Amino acid sequence: MDQYITEAQWQHFDNEGYVRIGQVANDQMLATIQQRMDDIMLGKAPLDYNKIMMQLDREPGTDKPGPQSNGHKGATLLYRKIQMLEYDPVFLSYMKNPVFQEVCTRIYGLGTPITCLRAMFMNKPAHEGTRLTWHQDRWTDLDIDPQITIYTALDPATIENGCIHIVPRSHNKLINPSNGSGFLTQEQIDELLAECQPMPVELEAGEVVLLHNWTLHSSSTNQTDIPRRAFSICYMDGATKSNRGTKFPLIFGENSLSVEQLEDKV
Repeated sequence: MDQYITEAQWQHFDNEGYVRIGQVANDQMLATIQQRMDDIMLGKAPLDYNKIMMQLDREPGTDKPGPQSNGHKGATLLYRKIQMLEYDPVFLSYMKNPVFQEVCTRIYGLGTPITCLRAMFMNKPAHEGTRLTWHQDRWTDLDIDPQITIYTALDPATIENGCIHIVPRSHNKLINPSNGSGFLTQEQIDELLAECQPMPVELEAGEVVLLHNWTLHSSSTNQTDIPRRAFSICYMDGATKSNRGTKFPLIFGENSLSVEQLEDKV
């Protein structure tokens, strides 16, 4: 089997809680993903929108993000978040990249079936966006904590347009283990910022970074004329169960969800 990630990179991930992987998709695939995302927002993509969770960056007439619910919310590029993208053939094809399979094998073990907790588009439209306060990604309804998120920048991510900031080496312990959302209190944030200097994760379009889910991160609003779009995938051990009864799609393993299955339904 080809090896895409070096041992030095894995050592960096183990020590720091993140590692840059580089551009995984070729330029043509990246352009296809970028266009597909716009087509989904504009309602032009041939897919079942009732399976896709979509949230507007601003609820009409307010300064608050719209509700998170399934279904299209209108032809606009001003969406904040779109989930369940594993049910779109273009995004599923990208999710099945052998580089990502190698990551899952290294983290969860050879032969372990791999499911997807969420495949999510995140967007900070030009001069818009929602500030996301400091937190660790975790879900107390799961009996096994997912360990990794693979984050792909679909536009250049800069400090000015709201790139994520992280605290390296913060992945070694849960700060609020009983807090299902993983968000820090204001007192904890003040202590954190007094003790360390967060690191901005500036990325080129197409660049991929692997994050440990417990690595503390936050992001600000977009102060520029370009959007800050990204695609985030949380892969997990296929044995993971939810006490809510949620079923998760199999991405790697026998009888996993296939691109052909999705295309047949279009």
